[in-house]
Amino acid sequence: MKILFLCVANSARSQMAEGLARAMLPKNVEIASAGSAPVQVNPLAVQALAEIDIDISGQWSKPLEDVAPESADLIVTLCAEEVCPYVPGTVQRLHWPVTDPAASGNIAAFRTARDQIRDKIARLEL
Repeated sequence: MKILFLCVANSARSQMAEGLARAMLPKNVEIASAGSAPVQVNPLAVQALAEIDIDISGQWSKPLEDVAPESADLIVTLCAEEVCPYVPGTVQRLHWPVTDPAASGNIAAFRTARDQIRDKIARLEL
């Protein structure tokens, strides 16, 4: 199974989701993240996950075409106030609207987003 987490910048929410899913889901589940307008991974996203012993410092922001979105079994979009990237085709989709913590620039917002995403991953039925 391949799960793809998507947001616009692939700098915070989808990066945290990728790291959390890698840590929480079975090792045979392939995990990726991407964005429609990727920028660099936000250092506060790295810090928020480091606080719970998950290292995403080696992850990088990727455009959709770099992760073969057509091969995903499940696409999870994490946009709240912006338009999420869309991948055409028949694929299972989930939408988890999480406010972009990068807009605030404070670690508390990243912790809130991290905890929301972690709770949703914990309830995923694969």
